Amino acid sequence: MDTTNQPPLNEIQLTLLRLFSREMSSDEMTHIKQLLMDYYEKELQKELDEVIADKNLSPADFQERLNQQQRSSH
Repeated sequence: MDTTNQPPLNEIQLTLLRLFSREMSSDEMTHIKQLLMDYYEKELQKELDEVIADKNLSPADFQERLNQQQRSSH
């Protein structure tokens, strides 16, 4: 793998490497992955909620967009 174009690791990446530099069971790895996924899901939902509020979107707007996409995919 070519590492010459990769940026250096940031502080959180280094911290995670130090924290997880020990042997872990499959269950531990699964749990940690789930924690990270939950965190990013919450962050994404907050961002989505902000966009929805900023653009004043409604559930009907989403349904209309979905219907448009389904019609154009045929």
